[in-house]
Amino acid sequence: MAALPRIVAVARQDAPGYRDRLAGVDPAAIVSREALARLPLTRKSELIEVQRRQPPLGGFATVPLSAVARVFASPGPIYEIEARRADFYRMARALYAAGIRPGDLIHNTFSYHLTPAGAMLESAAAALGCPVIPAGTGQTEQQLRTIADLRPVAYVGTPSFLKILLDRARQTATDASSLKKALVGAEAFPAVLREEFRGRGIAALQCYGTADVGLIAYETVAEDGSLCDGMVVDEGVILEIVEPGGTTPVPPGEVGEVVVTALTPEYPLIRFATGDLSALLTEPSPCGRTNHRIKGWLGRADQSAKVRGMFVHPSQVMEVLRRHPAMGRARLVIERPQSADAMTLLIESEDAAGSEAIAATLQAVTKLRGEVRAVPPGSLPQDGKLIDDRRPIG
Repeated sequence: MAALPRIVAVARQDAPGYRDRLAGVDPAAIVSREALARLPLTRKSELIEVQRRQPPLGGFATVPLSAVARVFASPGPIYEIEARRADFYRMARALYAAGIRPGDLIHNTFSYHLTPAGAMLESAAAALGCPVIPAGTGQTEQQLRTIADLRPVAYVGTPSFLKILLDRARQTATDASSLKKALVGAEAFPAVLREEFRGRGIAALQCYGTADVGLIAYETVAEDGSLCDGMVVDEGVILEIVEPGGTTPVPPGEVGEVVVTALTPEYPLIRFATGDLSALLTEPSPCGRTNHRIKGWLGRADQSAKVRGMFVHPSQVMEVLRRHPAMGRARLVIERPQSADAMTLLIESEDAAGSEAIAATLQAVTKLRGEVRAVPPGSLPQDGKLIDDRRPIG
């Protein structure tokens, strides 16, 4: 809270996008959660349109692009920056909480292409003093060969890709036994998958963050090694839980939308509504850390969904429809039939003609592969949904 007035002042003075939003606000008076709750929200769903009207960052950055280290492009598109300082996204805390220590060789399978996840963990590993294998996504066979040859201690990436690697290692008799620790994120982490990893000798913890603000919260373990409930909120953000779609904070324990104020002077997102649902835990963590805790990721407040670590937005489904005007209504169904996410675009059509071209457009727009299936005209519910996320939570 001591840093908050300075961040509000910097945003109002140096970020064009905040000048109108914070007009009439005295930064020196924003010293409490009650004062913070009176400031306007900026919703993640707004960023696409705001950045389109005022490129490249919607006026939310306080520094020019010439002064930053990296510029990323996430699905939407939404653009983000990384400033020139160590562990800008504050991910090193999550690595340490997952048992990763200086000198541990990390196999980083988060994407290094356009989106920031790979760079987030790369800079965190450097801050912690850990060497990194910049594996990125895909190329399963080559990744397994690298793991067998270099014997990394830790894995970083999505839980579903870790399962793919371990299953393929078992099928091909490739030695992946060096992996003992894992920090996973960017998608749901079912308890059954955590137990499967434990059975294979890997202690896996998860973190929760976004491309816009970096680390938000992370799992921890108690002194006896048991997993603590929920996630500890990162010390570099101020987190609120507000009414879904609203602006007013809800009581502790009640489910609401995660709103984050990032204390980063170069990109000071203030009351940034993520669209994710969670709830505050009131009891102190058995791990000994004293910051607030949340229950973890409990779903989405809007129709946007994260699939294999990438956000998919209703506007992207509309773009597929726009490029194929002969299509009827459509709905993107997201499921997890086994341990990996799967997308199916249902289109109202008499036949499946042209489905390959539509599937190619779906991949081009979302950067994710998905199937296309024709359903009878008039069979899709008329409930306004463009994305139907049917995956179980937890």
